[in-house]
Amino acid sequence: MVADDASPADAADDVDAPDDVVDADDVDAAELLARAGFDADASVLTERQAEVLALRERGLRQSDIADRLGTSRANVSSVEASARDNVERAKETVAFAEALSAPVRVEIPAGTDLYDAPQRVYDACDEAGVKVSQTAPDLMKTIGERAGDAVYGREVRERLLVTVAADGRIRVR
Repeated sequence: MVADDASPADAADDVDAPDDVVDADDVDAAELLARAGFDADASVLTERQAEVLALRERGLRQSDIADRLGTSRANVSSVEASARDNVERAKETVAFAEALSAPVRVEIPAGTDLYDAPQRVYDACDEAGVKVSQTAPDLMKTIGERAGDAVYGREVRERLLVTVAADGRIRVR
């Protein structure tokens, strides 16, 4: 589980957006993809998925995208949902790879008081010679925010894996 900020176009059924959001004719999807450095051969997204995401991120409604692509709104919705799923899976894959190479890995079992988590992380970092530049309250906040629904109040409800990279970056899975 990786918690990240949601994009403004997360709602796949956002077809009732105001008409004045963006003029669909003013947005060049190919230019957006080129500027972002999209490479279909190196991406987990298809060209169509990337195009739909780029247009949605610019505020276009699914119905406008469907008209532009000569398809149905339902198809655009499906492509968008698949694209967002692929992005989340790619993020999880990166988080997994980083966790494998992180010099510090700390398991926070379900049922742990969040107030106990910083000391566990500090102890593991001391043992590995890795510096964490966050105070205990900041570290609790980081863990709580990045854990999403796995933490409620002070209670860790699902097992967490906190990794700390050699440069002190913290990731919570």
